[in-house]
Amino acid sequence: QVRLVESGGGLVQAGGSLRLSCAASGRTFSGYHMGWFRQAPGQAREFLAAISSNGITTSYADSVKGRFTISRDNAKNTAYLQMNSLKPDDTAVYYCTGDPYYSDLKMAGRVDYWGQGTQVTVSS
Repeated sequence: QVRLVESGGGLVQAGGSLRLSCAASGRTFSGYHMGWFRQAPGQAREFLAAISSNGITTSYADSVKGRFTISRDNAKNTAYLQMNSLKPDDTAVYYCTGDPYYSDLKMAGRVDYWGQGTQVTVSS
């Protein structure tokens, strides 16, 4: 079992930046692929980004490509989502995810492990 805890959310102005962190515990963190989803009020949960267990391979949704960067530090058991050029449409609860299968990270129904979520609010 893996436990994931997000932090770093908050309220920012449009055009600003935030870095979200996801601290992992339980099974060996380095053996799991990691990702991020978000969910806006009344909306479906949306895939954002994924990173392979070794940190070499990354994937991004078109909506955030070029603005968001996923990374990880296996020595710290932590994954990150750097968010730049934030827009009001980015307002959502952001969730960290983990899974032994990289392809599962793009499908909410297949993801094994979820964090509790952290709120990101972008004002105009």
